[in-house]
Amino acid sequence: MLTRRTFLATAGAAPLLVNSALGEPEPPARKKIAIISTVWTYHSHSQHMGDRFLVGYPRHGQWHNPPLDVVSLYVDQRPEGDLSAKRAAEHGFTVYPSIAETLRCGGDKLSVDGVVIIGEHGNYPRNQKGQNLYPRYEFFQQAIEVFEKDGRAVPIYNDKHLSYSAEKAARMVADSKRLKFAFLAGSSLPVTWRLPPVEVPYDAVIEDALMVGIGGSDAMDYHALEALQCMVERRKGGETGIKSVQMLEGDAVWKAGEEGVWSRRLLEAALSRSDSLQGYSQLDSRPQDLANNGELPGLVKTPSAYLIERNDGLRTTLLMLNGALEDYTFAARLQGGQILSTQFFLSPKPNVTYSACLVAQIEDMIMTGQAPYPVERTQITSAMLDRLLDSKVEGHRRLETPELKIAYRAPRESRFGD
Repeated sequence: MLTRRTFLATAGAAPLLVNSALGEPEPPARKKIAIISTVWTYHSHSQHMGDRFLVGYPRHGQWHNPPLDVVSLYVDQRPEGDLSAKRAAEHGFTVYPSIAETLRCGGDKLSVDGVVIIGEHGNYPRNQKGQNLYPRYEFFQQAIEVFEKDGRAVPIYNDKHLSYSAEKAARMVADSKRLKFAFLAGSSLPVTWRLPPVEVPYDAVIEDALMVGIGGSDAMDYHALEALQCMVERRKGGETGIKSVQMLEGDAVWKAGEEGVWSRRLLEAALSRSDSLQGYSQLDSRPQDLANNGELPGLVKTPSAYLIERNDGLRTTLLMLNGALEDYTFAARLQGGQILSTQFFLSPKPNVTYSACLVAQIEDMIMTGQAPYPVERTQITSAMLDRLLDSKVEGHRRLETPELKIAYRAPRESRFGD
């Protein structure tokens, strides 16, 4: 049976036309994209993704050259190590001084078929909640102004959070629906490879779910929350929105585990998928049951627990355990007691190949005009993190979140490791 995935694999992830005279596939018409970036430096998100549009990337066991041409770039900051001028000279596109000029390629009308907004990295302020105030919303609004003035809209991809603000994120989604253009956002974790390649069965009843992550806020906890979201959104009835959130830190995290607020059995299942357990494993390769041997409090100096209650009653947890491991793992208990667990695999530097999995999704959207998964996944992740950080600065109290009634259905087809 020819599925969409096998068709895309055969077609090089883009629709092909058939030459009726020769009976051979013709390459798809190339499309033009504009990149809107905070910075383009080595190992910035703009470099990881932008370079793949320029020179291609591995996909389905072969080198894939996207049928997309980067024709214009806006870069907000040019710190030491800036690569934007070099890439423009090498690949023949223009760096413009404003977003409007970038989308119009210096003319008076929108002149691209897709927009890629990469608002990550760079020297931007933080607020009292510790959020990086990247101007993703502001970049997006400037693109919207061009769409409205020129009477045409094209697909937009927005890297990672829609915004640090739940309210701004909601306005971005509303604008995309009002102007009826495909809108994709988020990070690479939902679409990277999984070890093992586990998926929550579509319409399964999930009784509990737990994610383990590492890194700082509000960059790496976003990654972990979105990975958690891409798994639990597949449950029966789909995503129903967030009823309440609470963030715990320090000893309160371990106490919550002792009281059954989060599942030690799921922590055991998640940690069993890690390839980077610390402590004894790091010192002398000793196998260990880190979830149950009492070593976690000694390894993790600043634990955090992100407690999320959904409107349908599902309770989910993110544990940020810096010092215990160096990867991202997930576990869930389904109705009947079955436990699923996996690692979201992040391939190492210098190539960071998991970014290619995300670029493939962006390419598919621009070529087809359809987002491969709902932007609401990123909206709800952005919003819950914003409110969780409110809980943190308000004394770690539980916050009711009726404004986060963000309901949607995930597609049946998974896109991970594509």
